[in-house]
Amino acid sequence: MQINPYLNFNGNCEAAFKFYATSLGGTIDMMMPHEGTPAEGQIPAEWRKKIIHAQMTVDGMALMGSDVPPDRYQVPQGFTVALQVTKPEEAERVFEALSKGGTVRMPLQQTFFAARFGVLVDQFGIPWMINCAPAA
Repeated sequence: MQINPYLNFNGNCEAAFKFYATSLGGTIDMMMPHEGTPAEGQIPAEWRKKIIHAQMTVDGMALMGSDVPPDRYQVPQGFTVALQVTKPEEAERVFEALSKGGTVRMPLQQTFFAARFGVLVDQFGIPWMINCAPAA
C-alpha cells in the first residue's frame, strides 16, 4: 500500500508539475490532457488541453495531480505536503526553489526538533512543509 498526495489545480497543473520536477529533481511520468479522453465532453472547450492526470516520481515516491474545472475547483486547505530530507543543504535548496513566487509562512531555520524546518505556500497555492531531522 502507498499513500500519495494528489493535488488539484485551477488550470495550471502542467506548469506546476514542470516547476516541481525542476525544484524537487523529479521526473514527470505522465501528463494527460482532458482532450481525447471520455471526459472531454464534460468540461468547457477551453479546458480540453488542461490536465486530467499528471504523475511524477521523486526518489521513488509519486506526486499526482490534475486541473479541476472552474465550477469544481476549491482553494487548497486542510493539508500540507510534507517533504522529509536528510541534509540541511538539500532542505535549503528545495525550500528556496519552492518558495519562488510563493509565500513563506515560516522561514527555513534550525529548531529544537529539526536541523532545518520551514513552511511555505508555493506560487500555485499548494502548502509545503520542509523538514530535515537533526543529525543522529
